[in-house]
Amino acid sequence: MERPRENQPVEHRVRTDGVELTCYEWHPELRGVGAPVLFAHATGFHGRIWDQTLRHLGPRWAFCLDQRGHGRSDAPLIHDWQVFGDDLSEIVEKMDLKSVIGVGHSMGGHAMVEAAAFQADRFERLLLIDPVIGPPEQYIDPPSLPASITHEGHPTARRRASFRSPEAMYDRFRKRAPFSRFVPAALRDYCEYGLTPCPDPAGFRLACPPEVEASIYMSARSNRRVFESIEDVTTPVTILRAKLPQPDREIMDFSSSPTWPGLADVFADGLDVHFPEASHFIPMESPALTARWVAQRNATLPDGVSG
Repeated sequence: MERPRENQPVEHRVRTDGVELTCYEWHPELRGVGAPVLFAHATGFHGRIWDQTLRHLGPRWAFCLDQRGHGRSDAPLIHDWQVFGDDLSEIVEKMDLKSVIGVGHSMGGHAMVEAAAFQADRFERLLLIDPVIGPPEQYIDPPSLPASITHEGHPTARRRASFRSPEAMYDRFRKRAPFSRFVPAALRDYCEYGLTPCPDPAGFRLACPPEVEASIYMSARSNRRVFESIEDVTTPVTILRAKLPQPDREIMDFSSSPTWPGLADVFADGLDVHFPEASHFIPMESPALTARWVAQRNATLPDGVSG
């Protein structure tokens, strides 16, 4: 999967809470020119999944994190989603970022809310793309956390974990939902940076191990603290929501949104934008649209989209 290597980001290794995280810094020569953008990805992805959004955004000082369990970061099992917000908060502080535009997709949106609450004086605004935050009554306090991860615990624990090459992974996924909806370049990024070399005959393994991905899904309602964080976020928040789920939605159906439709109303300055035809994977399906919303809070709404 040979592709141009110009304009590659600077790779940082940051230690926090006993793990090492990998963070990619784009255009460090633009430090201090405009507000920095901090990107946080969804479960099972990695920081380089934002490459296509950044391509449409143009030269911009930006940071994309491989969250713990993903990409080139350490990969412990996850028992509580609080760690993702704590990690992002540490990145903001250790990179000394100010006036941050925080962009989070899915689980990354959940984490970005936490980081913006902990580092309130360092954030300018948030763009949350289909964040995994349900209504408060879905959260258990104290949380019910998975004691162990087994193949029976969650379907993702049974995912195929190894591939001969990134090209083989791309060929396997390109005609399968939900990956068939991605723009080809985003799918190639997912495959190229979502694998790590391994010595077994397959050659490459998923950088987010299936058991780690399963642990994240199994602990998705662990962090009731996020609602306290929402109360502490006073910066403008834009929420992009995909289509509403059907009542009989299956556990791994990513065609619709996991976001509580009333979420924007509980922020001090929240804007809800509903894309009734979009799936959960807006950044990978529409990187140009995503870039417009990163660039400005009130990007032009396409026909048929409510704001």
